[in-house]
Amino acid sequence: MSAAAPPHQRPITAALLRLGAAAALSLMFAIVKLAAARGVNLVESLFWRQGFALLPVGIWILFGPGIRTLQTHRPAGHFVRMLMGLSAMGLNFLAMMLMPMAEATVISFSVPLFATLAAVLFLGERPGRWRWSALAIGFLGVLIVMQPTTAMLHNSATLIALTGAAMTAAVAIQIRNLSMTEPPATVVFWFSATSLLPLGIAMFWFAAPHDLTTWVLLLAMGLVGGFAQILLTSALRLGPVALVLPMDYSSLIWAVLLGWQVFGNIPGPMTWLGAPIIIISGLIILWREQIYSKRSTSSADTL
Repeated sequence: MSAAAPPHQRPITAALLRLGAAAALSLMFAIVKLAAARGVNLVESLFWRQGFALLPVGIWILFGPGIRTLQTHRPAGHFVRMLMGLSAMGLNFLAMMLMPMAEATVISFSVPLFATLAAVLFLGERPGRWRWSALAIGFLGVLIVMQPTTAMLHNSATLIALTGAAMTAAVAIQIRNLSMTEPPATVVFWFSATSLLPLGIAMFWFAAPHDLTTWVLLLAMGLVGGFAQILLTSALRLGPVALVLPMDYSSLIWAVLLGWQVFGNIPGPMTWLGAPIIIISGLIILWREQIYSKRSTSSADTL
Protein backbone atom coordinates (compact mmCIF):
# COMPACT_ATOMS: atom_id res chain seq x y z
CA MET A 1 0.00 0.00 0.00
CA SER A 2 1.51 3.35 -1.02
CA ALA A 3 1.67 6.39 1.16
CA ALA A 4 -1.21 8.80 1.06
CA ALA A 5 -0.89 11.53 -1.56
CA PRO A 6 -0.35 15.06 -0.29
CA PRO A 7 -3.80 16.59 0.21
CA HIS A 8 -5.29 19.48 -1.75
CA GLN A 9 -5.24 22.57 0.43
CA ARG A 10 -8.64 23.89 1.51
CA PRO A 11 -7.88 26.78 3.89
CA ILE A 12 -11.48 27.80 4.64
CA THR A 13 -12.50 24.23 5.49
CA ALA A 14 -9.35 23.89 7.61
CA ALA A 15 -10.22 27.05 9.54
CA LEU A 16 -13.80 25.91 10.18
CA LEU A 17 -12.60 22.50 11.40
CA ARG A 18 -10.21 24.20 13.80
CA LEU A 19 -12.99 26.43 15.12
CA GLY A 20 -15.00 23.30 15.93
CA ALA A 21 -11.96 21.74 17.57
CA ALA A 22 -11.48 24.84 19.74
CA ALA A 23 -15.03 24.55 21.09
CA ALA A 24 -14.60 20.82 21.76
CA LEU A 25 -11.27 21.32 23.51
CA SER A 26 -12.71 24.03 25.75
CA LEU A 27 -15.42 21.62 26.84
CA MET A 28 -12.83 18.90 27.42
CA PHE A 29 -10.70 21.21 29.59
CA ALA A 30 -13.75 22.15 31.65
CA ILE A 31 -14.32 18.44 32.26
CA VAL A 32 -10.64 18.05 33.21
CA LYS A 33 -11.10 20.71 35.92
CA LEU A 34 -14.31 19.11 37.16
CA ALA A 35 -12.65 15.69 37.33
CA ALA A 36 -9.62 17.12 39.16
CA ALA A 37 -11.96 18.65 41.75
CA ARG A 38 -13.31 15.12 42.34
CA GLY A 39 -9.84 13.68 43.02
CA VAL A 40 -8.70 12.58 39.54
CA ASN A 41 -4.94 13.06 39.21
CA LEU A 42 -3.03 14.12 36.08
CA VAL A 43 -1.93 10.62 35.01
CA GLU A 44 -5.48 9.28 35.31
CA SER A 45 -6.85 12.19 33.28
CA LEU A 46 -4.33 11.57 30.51
CA PHE A 47 -4.87 7.79 30.48
CA TRP A 48 -8.66 7.87 30.34
CA ARG A 49 -8.68 10.76 27.92
CA GLN A 50 -6.57 8.69 25.52
CA GLY A 51 -8.32 5.39 26.22
CA PHE A 52 -11.90 6.58 25.83
CA ALA A 53 -10.90 8.70 22.83
CA LEU A 54 -10.37 5.47 20.90
CA LEU A 55 -14.16 4.98 20.84
CA PRO A 56 -15.03 7.92 18.54
CA VAL A 57 -11.77 7.46 16.64
CA GLY A 58 -12.55 3.76 16.05
CA ILE A 59 -16.09 4.53 14.86
CA TRP A 60 -14.73 7.21 12.53
CA ILE A 61 -12.23 4.76 11.05
CA LEU A 62 -14.71 1.87 10.67
CA PHE A 63 -17.36 3.95 8.91
CA GLY A 64 -14.90 6.18 7.10
CA PRO A 65 -11.51 5.33 5.65
CA GLY A 66 -11.49 1.73 6.98
CA ILE A 67 -9.06 -0.40 8.96
CA ARG A 68 -6.49 -0.45 6.15
CA THR A 69 -5.81 3.23 6.76
CA LEU A 70 -4.10 2.30 10.05
CA GLN A 71 -1.13 0.95 8.11
CA THR A 72 1.65 3.48 8.62
CA HIS A 73 4.77 4.20 6.63
CA ARG A 74 6.31 6.46 9.26
CA PRO A 75 6.40 4.67 12.65
CA ALA A 76 9.29 6.82 13.90
CA GLY A 77 7.32 9.97 13.09
CA HIS A 78 4.32 8.69 15.04
CA PHE A 79 6.56 7.83 17.99
CA VAL A 80 7.96 11.37 18.06
CA ARG A 81 4.43 12.75 17.74
CA MET A 82 3.35 10.62 20.72
CA LEU A 83 6.17 11.87 22.94
CA MET A 84 5.58 15.48 21.98
CA GLY A 85 1.80 15.23 22.13
CA LEU A 86 1.75 13.53 25.51
CA SER A 87 4.12 16.17 26.93
CA ALA A 88 2.00 19.01 25.55
CA MET A 89 -1.24 17.46 26.76
CA GLY A 90 0.16 16.88 30.24
CA LEU A 91 1.35 20.47 30.55
CA ASN A 92 -1.94 21.87 29.25
CA PHE A 93 -4.01 19.65 31.55
CA LEU A 94 -1.89 20.67 34.52
CA ALA A 95 -2.21 24.36 33.66
CA MET A 96 -6.00 24.00 33.48
CA MET A 97 -6.03 22.26 36.84
CA LEU A 98 -4.00 25.02 38.48
CA MET A 99 -5.46 28.16 36.85
CA PRO A 100 -8.85 29.68 35.95
CA MET A 101 -9.97 28.54 32.49
CA ALA A 102 -9.94 31.97 30.86
CA GLU A 103 -6.44 32.80 32.12
CA ALA A 104 -4.97 29.45 31.07
CA THR A 105 -6.68 29.68 27.69
CA VAL A 106 -5.33 33.16 27.01
CA ILE A 107 -1.77 32.05 27.79
CA SER A 108 -2.25 29.19 25.33
CA PHE A 109 -2.91 31.81 22.65
CA SER A 110 0.85 32.25 22.32
CA VAL A 111 0.76 28.96 20.35
CA PRO A 112 0.23 30.65 16.93
CA LEU A 113 3.27 32.85 17.46
CA PHE A 114 5.46 29.86 18.37
CA ALA A 115 3.94 27.84 15.52
CA THR A 116 4.44 30.52 12.89
CA LEU A 117 8.09 30.88 13.84
CA ALA A 118 8.54 27.10 13.79
CA ALA A 119 6.70 26.80 10.45
CA VAL A 120 9.09 29.32 8.91
CA LEU A 121 12.13 27.48 10.28
CA PHE A 122 11.11 23.86 9.66
CA LEU A 123 8.35 23.79 7.03
CA GLY A 124 9.50 26.58 4.76
CA GLU A 125 6.21 28.48 5.06
CA ARG A 126 6.45 32.20 4.32
CA PRO A 127 3.69 34.24 5.99
CA GLY A 128 3.16 37.65 4.42
CA ARG A 129 3.16 40.99 6.19
CA TRP A 130 -0.62 40.82 6.75
CA ARG A 131 -0.36 37.53 8.63
CA TRP A 132 2.64 38.67 10.65
CA SER A 133 0.80 41.88 11.50
CA ALA A 134 -2.34 39.95 12.52
CA LEU A 135 -0.27 37.66 14.73
CA ALA A 136 1.36 40.67 16.37
CA ILE A 137 -2.07 42.22 17.00
CA GLY A 138 -3.31 38.95 18.49
CA PHE A 139 -0.29 38.65 20.74
CA LEU A 140 -0.86 42.24 21.90
CA GLY A 141 -4.37 41.18 22.90
CA VAL A 142 -2.89 38.27 24.84
CA LEU A 143 -0.57 40.64 26.72
CA ILE A 144 -3.48 42.93 27.57
CA VAL A 145 -5.41 40.03 29.09
CA MET A 146 -2.39 38.55 30.87
CA GLN A 147 -1.10 41.89 32.21
CA PRO A 148 2.35 40.31 32.56
CA THR A 149 4.34 41.20 35.65
CA THR A 150 7.56 39.95 37.21
CA ALA A 151 5.53 38.00 39.75
CA MET A 152 3.58 36.26 36.98
CA LEU A 153 6.75 35.20 35.19
CA HIS A 154 7.91 33.50 38.40
CA ASN A 155 4.56 31.80 38.93
CA SER A 156 4.92 28.06 38.29
CA ALA A 157 1.43 27.70 36.83
CA THR A 158 2.12 30.47 34.31
CA LEU A 159 5.42 28.87 33.29
CA ILE A 160 3.69 25.51 32.91
CA ALA A 161 1.06 27.10 30.66
CA LEU A 162 3.70 28.87 28.53
CA THR A 163 5.73 25.68 28.16
CA GLY A 164 2.57 23.83 27.20
CA ALA A 165 1.89 26.44 24.52
CA ALA A 166 5.37 26.02 23.06
CA MET A 167 5.01 22.22 23.05
CA THR A 168 1.57 22.49 21.43
CA ALA A 169 3.12 24.55 18.62
CA ALA A 170 5.78 21.86 18.14
CA VAL A 171 3.06 19.21 17.99
CA ALA A 172 1.22 21.21 15.31
CA ILE A 173 4.38 21.23 13.19
CA GLN A 174 4.83 17.48 13.63
CA ILE A 175 1.18 16.76 12.75
CA ARG A 176 1.46 18.99 9.70
CA ASN A 177 4.57 17.10 8.65
CA LEU A 178 2.99 13.67 9.17
CA SER A 179 -0.20 14.71 7.40
CA MET A 180 1.65 15.33 4.16
CA THR A 181 1.87 11.56 3.69
CA GLU A 182 -0.35 10.00 6.37
CA PRO A 183 -4.20 10.17 6.47
CA PRO A 184 -5.76 11.95 9.49
CA ALA A 185 -7.14 8.64 10.82
CA THR A 186 -3.65 7.15 10.91
CA VAL A 187 -2.21 10.12 12.80
CA VAL A 188 -5.06 10.27 15.34
CA PHE A 189 -5.23 6.52 16.01
CA TRP A 190 -1.54 5.95 16.55
CA PHE A 191 -1.25 8.91 18.91
CA SER A 192 -4.00 7.57 21.17
CA ALA A 193 -2.92 3.93 20.92
CA THR A 194 0.82 4.37 21.47
CA SER A 195 0.43 6.82 24.35
CA LEU A 196 -1.55 4.23 26.31
CA LEU A 197 1.60 2.14 26.82
CA PRO A 198 3.60 4.61 28.97
CA LEU A 199 0.43 5.90 30.60
CA GLY A 200 -0.73 2.34 31.34
CA ILE A 201 2.55 1.61 33.10
CA ALA A 202 2.21 4.82 35.14
CA MET A 203 -1.32 3.82 36.14
CA PHE A 204 0.08 1.01 38.32
CA TRP A 205 1.14 3.79 40.71
CA PHE A 206 -1.49 6.47 40.08
CA ALA A 207 -4.80 4.64 39.50
CA ALA A 208 -7.48 5.28 42.12
CA PRO A 209 -11.15 4.26 42.68
CA HIS A 210 -13.87 6.77 41.75
CA ASP A 211 -17.63 7.10 42.00
CA LEU A 212 -20.08 6.82 39.08
CA THR A 213 -20.27 10.57 38.44
CA THR A 214 -16.51 10.80 38.15
CA TRP A 215 -16.43 7.89 35.68
CA VAL A 216 -19.06 9.63 33.58
CA LEU A 217 -16.86 12.73 33.52
CA LEU A 218 -13.84 10.66 32.47
CA LEU A 219 -15.83 9.01 29.69
CA ALA A 220 -17.09 12.39 28.46
CA MET A 221 -13.55 13.76 28.58
CA GLY A 222 -12.29 10.98 26.32
CA LEU A 223 -15.19 11.14 23.86
CA VAL A 224 -15.01 14.93 23.47
CA GLY A 225 -11.22 14.82 23.33
CA GLY A 226 -11.25 12.15 20.63
CA PHE A 227 -13.69 14.16 18.54
CA ALA A 228 -11.54 17.26 18.98
CA GLN A 229 -8.43 15.33 17.92
CA ILE A 230 -10.13 14.25 14.69
CA LEU A 231 -10.99 17.87 13.91
CA LEU A 232 -7.51 19.11 14.84
CA THR A 233 -5.65 16.66 12.64
CA SER A 234 -8.01 17.09 9.70
CA ALA A 235 -7.58 20.87 9.88
CA LEU A 236 -3.79 20.65 9.85
CA ARG A 237 -3.94 18.36 6.82
CA LEU A 238 -5.99 20.85 4.80
CA GLY A 239 -4.40 24.17 5.75
CA PRO A 240 -1.02 25.70 6.67
CA VAL A 241 -0.09 25.92 10.33
CA ALA A 242 0.09 29.72 10.31
CA LEU A 243 -3.56 29.85 9.17
CA VAL A 244 -5.02 27.04 11.27
CA LEU A 245 -3.55 27.81 14.69
CA PRO A 246 -4.95 31.37 15.08
CA MET A 247 -8.47 29.94 14.93
CA ASP A 248 -7.82 28.74 18.47
CA TYR A 249 -8.44 32.33 19.58
CA SER A 250 -12.16 31.55 19.43
CA SER A 251 -11.74 29.20 22.40
CA LEU A 252 -11.55 32.26 24.66
CA ILE A 253 -15.29 32.72 24.16
CA TRP A 254 -15.99 29.18 25.33
CA ALA A 255 -13.47 29.37 28.17
CA VAL A 256 -15.09 32.54 29.51
CA LEU A 257 -18.60 31.09 29.28
CA LEU A 258 -17.66 27.74 30.84
CA GLY A 259 -15.49 29.36 33.52
CA TRP A 260 -18.34 31.65 34.45
CA GLN A 261 -21.22 29.16 34.33
CA VAL A 262 -19.43 26.08 35.72
CA PHE A 263 -16.73 27.45 38.03
CA GLY A 264 -18.02 30.93 38.86
CA ASN A 265 -14.89 32.67 37.52
CA ILE A 266 -15.80 36.05 36.08
CA PRO A 267 -13.03 37.55 33.88
CA GLY A 268 -11.79 41.04 34.69
CA PRO A 269 -12.05 44.11 32.44
CA MET A 270 -8.71 43.42 30.74
CA THR A 271 -10.08 40.12 29.40
CA TRP A 272 -12.99 41.93 27.78
CA LEU A 273 -10.58 44.50 26.32
CA GLY A 274 -8.09 41.99 24.96
CA ALA A 275 -10.50 39.32 23.71
CA PRO A 276 -11.90 41.30 20.74
CA ILE A 277 -8.35 42.19 19.66
CA ILE A 278 -7.35 38.52 19.73
CA ILE A 279 -10.41 37.39 17.79
CA ILE A 280 -10.05 40.16 15.17
CA SER A 281 -6.47 39.06 14.49
CA GLY A 282 -7.67 35.54 13.65
CA LEU A 283 -10.35 36.92 11.34
CA ILE A 284 -7.77 39.05 9.50
CA ILE A 285 -5.68 35.95 8.85
CA LEU A 286 -8.70 34.06 7.57
CA TRP A 287 -9.65 36.97 5.27
CA ARG A 288 -6.15 37.25 3.80
CA GLU A 289 -5.89 33.49 3.31
CA GLN A 290 -9.18 33.48 1.40
CA ILE A 291 -7.92 36.24 -0.90
CA TYR A 292 -4.64 34.40 -1.44
CA SER A 293 -6.47 31.15 -2.20
CA LYS A 294 -8.67 32.86 -4.81
CA ARG A 295 -5.64 34.48 -6.47
CA SER A 296 -3.80 31.14 -6.58
CA THR A 297 -6.82 29.44 -8.17
CA SER A 298 -7.19 32.20 -10.75
CA SER A 299 -3.50 32.00 -11.64
CA ALA A 300 -3.70 28.22 -12.05
CA ASP A 301 -6.73 28.55 -14.31
CA THR A 302 -4.82 30.83 -16.69
CA LEU A 303 -1.91 28.42 -17.17
